[in-house]
Amino acid sequence: MFNVSTGLAIWCSEAMTLALVALMAWRHNVRNKAYLYWSIGFLLSGIGFAMVALRGHIPGILSIEAGNAIALTGQTAWVVGYLALDRRKAEWWALLPPAVWLAGIFLPWVNDDYGNRVILYNLASATGATALAMAAGSTGLRREGSRTKLCAVFVVQSCLCFGTAVAMALFVPSDAEAANFAGGAALATGFLLTLACALTCMMIMERSERQLRLLSLTDSLTGVLNRRGLFGQFEAVQARAFDAKRQVAVLLFDLDYFKRVNDRFGHQAGDTVLTVFARLAHKYIPDGVFGRMGGEEFAAFATVADQTEAEALAESIRAELCRVPVSTGDAIIPVTVSIGVALASAIQGDRDKLVSAADRALYAAKGAGRNCTVIFGEAETAAPARAEPDHRSGELVPTLDDQIHALRRVGSLARG
Repeated sequence: MFNVSTGLAIWCSEAMTLALVALMAWRHNVRNKAYLYWSIGFLLSGIGFAMVALRGHIPGILSIEAGNAIALTGQTAWVVGYLALDRRKAEWWALLPPAVWLAGIFLPWVNDDYGNRVILYNLASATGATALAMAAGSTGLRREGSRTKLCAVFVVQSCLCFGTAVAMALFVPSDAEAANFAGGAALATGFLLTLACALTCMMIMERSERQLRLLSLTDSLTGVLNRRGLFGQFEAVQARAFDAKRQVAVLLFDLDYFKRVNDRFGHQAGDTVLTVFARLAHKYIPDGVFGRMGGEEFAAFATVADQTEAEALAESIRAELCRVPVSTGDAIIPVTVSIGVALASAIQGDRDKLVSAADRALYAAKGAGRNCTVIFGEAETAAPARAEPDHRSGELVPTLDDQIHALRRVGSLARG
């Protein structure tokens, strides 16, 4: 069987190579500290095992106590690296591998017996592998397909180390047999860690692909979906509406006189207005889909129970934007928005027809004086578009001020 020296020599060379690769990856992307922590982890692992391999050539406390502690601290660095990959802070349990070793190695019946030292090291290593599985998988295994496999590798490593410790405790091997146990476990661990490195690379590639895909569907200025991303979500909204027996609503928003904002306050102020409106409107549509169609035009796909709910949603956004002027630091900019809404049943809802109808409703809202909402019901949405949009089509939703004024008029007539 393999002896300890063979396993240590193979792993030391492998660890130093991986440390250099991780360091180069970090130099290429210094903002991702995971690579740096992994590089430190491989470096500490390689140094620690090299010190263990020099037993008999250097003082025992350096070779046994310090060498193994340094190697296990490498596992701590790997754990911190996986936490940093998901932008999480280091956890106290990352220190358990070297802590378990240091807690037991100075006990006389452990320190003076080679077999017991091997058992203790494997228990500490099993703790480290468990911590690695926790760090790699605690953010959810559905994010990347290879993450589940990575966690499985660490679980297998933990079971291997723990099983080795239990087997040695039960069979009480001689020092020579314990050395074979240790060498075999070291080779198996090295193979599993190499496999874990490959799976980690796959996970990072999957994450990069997902981020690039997300960027291609996101408006870079406002952070909401762009036209492509917005349209790609319509079928999902339609399916939710069908399942809940609700209607599909398309809302088109156009910021009023936006060109004047750019001309008077500058394009940077205009960008601030767009960003503020996107954040405000998106807050009101948590279960729907909201995005920027282009320029100062935005759109939302939502499920609603009826026309009243669609009106309430559109008017809530319009009224909130009127209530809170946009501050750019240098100026306070009053901003209003015109809204066109189109409704259809989940079965009959067609994206292009709904967007076209909402666009006609938006055109009618502008013709009605802007800063208002015009809504098309199912019948108007299904009707063919006119060659020339009719400003009088659709239902003009009364604003809150209109409703208050009407109530005051009713009260005056009653008193008269």
